[in-house]
Amino acid sequence: MAKLSPVAVGVLFLLLGNLSSSLSDVAVKLLEGGISAFQYMFIRQLLSVVIILPFWLKLTLAQRAIGNTSITIIRAHLVLAGSGLVMVALTWLPLATANALFYAAPLLMLPLSAWLLKEKPERTKVLATLTGFFGVLVVLRPEHFHWAAVAALGCALTLALYNVLVRKLPAQQPVITTLFWTGVFSLPIAAALAVIYWQPITVDEIMLIAASAVFTLGYHGSSVVAYRQAETCKLGLVEYSGLVFVTIIGIIGFNEVPDLLTTIGILLIILPMMPLGKLRRNHRPNTSVPASADKLTDEKRPQSGLFLL
Repeated sequence: MAKLSPVAVGVLFLLLGNLSSSLSDVAVKLLEGGISAFQYMFIRQLLSVVIILPFWLKLTLAQRAIGNTSITIIRAHLVLAGSGLVMVALTWLPLATANALFYAAPLLMLPLSAWLLKEKPERTKVLATLTGFFGVLVVLRPEHFHWAAVAALGCALTLALYNVLVRKLPAQQPVITTLFWTGVFSLPIAAALAVIYWQPITVDEIMLIAASAVFTLGYHGSSVVAYRQAETCKLGLVEYSGLVFVTIIGIIGFNEVPDLLTTIGILLIILPMMPLGKLRRNHRPNTSVPASADKLTDEKRPQSGLFLL
């Protein structure tokens, strides 16, 4: 049996990761808003920390270090806000529409990087960003606008900030450590809000939240493997397979068929970003992790979703 090339292995794992991320979105959508977003945020973060803890304990003391505490705390609460906004968006919007808006995160990263990191983007990247924003306007045209779309765009903004701020963390910090401390620092406020807004919750709902947490971590793990195998620019097109997955799932499972203008808007959002391999390496949009194993972090969907999300 022929051995797969590193790029082929990277493509396979990134496809599996994006499918896992899409299934996480489906689990959230199946909650149907039956619990408060604050309950979802707390239970999801708690389960994520519990799952990650055994792997974190296997690291050396130096590898377990927080690194930049203030930035980690900020990113933890961006994760928290983003996960709550994801739940709102997925509850009320079609899967494809919500995910298209989540993919606005890389577009937002360009101005945020220029502002926070003092980076000067090239003209082609600026034009690609403007094209993507026009696609967002097409998806959000007045007759289809819903307040949940604001939540989706809010999620994209938190994700963009989350990814930009990763540049402030130690380059050598393991992905497990980044994920662990992000989860830990998000728990106090998440717990307090969950207690205040607690409502009855069923075993099925807890299982769906657990599935969301597991599938999201599966995405992160698959992305790490993928980007250890091949450079980001060689996997760029595959990064957007998640949007294909959620569109197909939305059509088959939820009878959500995107109309022509929504499809055009989605294409305008993602197509300009596909050839920008250098941009993805430098700014790390929601699904990118750099190829160097010692610089891996826990980037990105929103989530989706993910995100962190």
